[in-house]
Amino acid sequence: MAIKSTADKVATIQKGYTLDGPTIELGAAIVDGELHKDAPVRLPLAMMNRHGLVAGATGTGKTVTLHMMAEQLSTAGVPVFLADIKGDLSGLATAATGSEKLLARTESIGQAWSGKTFPVEFLALGGDGQGIPVRASITSFGPILLSRVMDLNETQESSLQLVFHFADKNNLELIDLKDLRAVIQFLTSAEGKDALEELGGLSKATAGVILRELINLEAQGMEKFFGEPEFNTAELLRTAPDGRGVVSCLELPTLQTKPMLFSTFLMWLLADLFEDLPEAGDLDKPKLVFFLDEAHLLFNGASKAFLDAITTTVRLIRSKGVGIFFVTQTPKDVPADVLGQLANRVQHALRAYTPEDAKALKATVSTFPTSDYDLEETLTTAGIGEAVITVLNEKGAPTPVALTRLRAPESVMGPSTDALISSTVAASALLPKYGTAVDNISAYEKITGKGAAPTGPAAGTAQQGAGAGAGTQGGATAGGLDPNAIDAEARRIEEEVLGRPSSRTSSSPAPAPGMPPEYGEAPERRAPRPAQPTGGGFGGDLAGALGGGLQSMARSLGTQLGRELLRGVFGTSSKRRRR
Repeated sequence: MAIKSTADKVATIQKGYTLDGPTIELGAAIVDGELHKDAPVRLPLAMMNRHGLVAGATGTGKTVTLHMMAEQLSTAGVPVFLADIKGDLSGLATAATGSEKLLARTESIGQAWSGKTFPVEFLALGGDGQGIPVRASITSFGPILLSRVMDLNETQESSLQLVFHFADKNNLELIDLKDLRAVIQFLTSAEGKDALEELGGLSKATAGVILRELINLEAQGMEKFFGEPEFNTAELLRTAPDGRGVVSCLELPTLQTKPMLFSTFLMWLLADLFEDLPEAGDLDKPKLVFFLDEAHLLFNGASKAFLDAITTTVRLIRSKGVGIFFVTQTPKDVPADVLGQLANRVQHALRAYTPEDAKALKATVSTFPTSDYDLEETLTTAGIGEAVITVLNEKGAPTPVALTRLRAPESVMGPSTDALISSTVAASALLPKYGTAVDNISAYEKITGKGAAPTGPAAGTAQQGAGAGAGTQGGATAGGLDPNAIDAEARRIEEEVLGRPSSRTSSSPAPAPGMPPEYGEAPERRAPRPAQPTGGGFGGDLAGALGGGLQSMARSLGTQLGRELLRGVFGTSSKRRRR
């Protein structure tokens, strides 16, 4: 084969990256050791929902790369989700200051650089850190994801699915950890012996193991991550008033000691989007680009059910207009079935210090198209802020492999000040919705016969109004929010953000044999219960909650319309979709 000249190699890259539609500018090509700013490397915006991989050894610039891509996506009107593990990505809210060195670099690649700020929404998992609290109900989180957090084996995971089945069937809302603990304790008690036998496949010993793991989670302080108000993932699809996409930055630095929790929570966000969004087909630009940092944590020791669910989600969410970029150290961190769906590749330098490293390097090289580069050498000698790139062009074909000097971000490459983050959070429109945790009547209260005990700043108001419905079931918050207003907001999000007609129907699961008939009532049709003990236990009398006629009608509706919850590929099910 004839050896190409440098000019021919440059021409190949120029031709391969000449694109008609809007693009994300990645940088300029380096060929035979020389930088060519007349050979720009770019990624078509319309191809970003074909997913991608940003990989490379520690310290090679992966975080800066996703920072730079997020800026351009926001400018193009595309919302972005970022998991900020180190705390560096909060700098998107602060304009960078140009230095002589920075400007020399940007000029060398043909980048017209200027410092800019971007619209950022700061989120914090469970309110653990600075940001709008992101919580999920246990029901929504589902048994497969929860098994991942609890590190259950496949047998225990199957048993936990039976527990969720029991709760779904009997209208026992699993909102927080104490709700799930109450259901398991009931099933392992003498009172729940018959219900446990009816489930089949769930032994009392396995239920006991699950219960111990659940108590361990509570002992580690993880109860704050589960509860209400549950975060509506449609909030991630917002744009700013000026048309730029909002960058949702989930702060995670305090959770580095709980990697399984935060990686699984990220997958819950993605799974919830997958279940909620309508089919969109091929779009000019994605509805959302989701950067999943430290992706290897998702897959380490994952069960087959979990891996299958990830693969299914990645494969199908593309048609709903969402692009996913996995960020990790080497491609071998990602299972082959998932890796095969990541069409856009940004590969930073790899190291080959050990035989294992050398093996990973060879495997990485084998996944790239044939190129004019010696990729084994290129990938071990690339500098910080340089990466080997191949993406899909507008026709869906791979572009030529190009060693690229990447663009510099225009906002601060580091954290914003605490004062700026605090003021941004305080001014957020999401704070009134999610800032205060509430504890509505759910499985724990039904089983123990205790009334709801709202938590957080609104607790006092809620307790005063408990008899008048401040602690109402089915989504009304303890602070006394109007359920009709909540439904109206849900309809608005469905129609304006998700772009589909709203259908806010309700149905009532029929009570299982041996269960009190009130448990089959539809939450939205149930009158408020007083927030004090009703003197029961699981089989206790709930007669004070409803008048006789209404009680009878609700039981009848539960019998006629009873159904179990529909759960997605991860076993997830959103309460918002059931109201």
